[in-house]
Amino acid sequence: MNHARHGIIVDRRPTGGGLTGAVGAFIVQDEEDGRYYTFDYTAIVTEGFRTIRTGERIRFHTVAERPGRAEFVIRLDQPDPAEYYQ
Repeated sequence: MNHARHGIIVDRRPTGGGLTGAVGAFIVQDEEDGRYYTFDYTAIVTEGFRTIRTGERIRFHTVAERPGRAEFVIRLDQPDPAEYYQ
């Protein structure tokens, strides 16, 4: 069963994957219970470039079969494109 949660991105850690070795795991802290969950860019639900910055607020789901893992991540704080791509 999926459980919708809200949280803040608190860190991004490189995992060494991808073509350039720059793929990383994002760390989100749940706003309700303070627990930490991880996910990679493939869990971000969006069109185009999939990334999130530290400090952004997101909505995500958890699944009992994968404790500590976030999925179906949606950005709630959409940045202003002019500021984001400086």
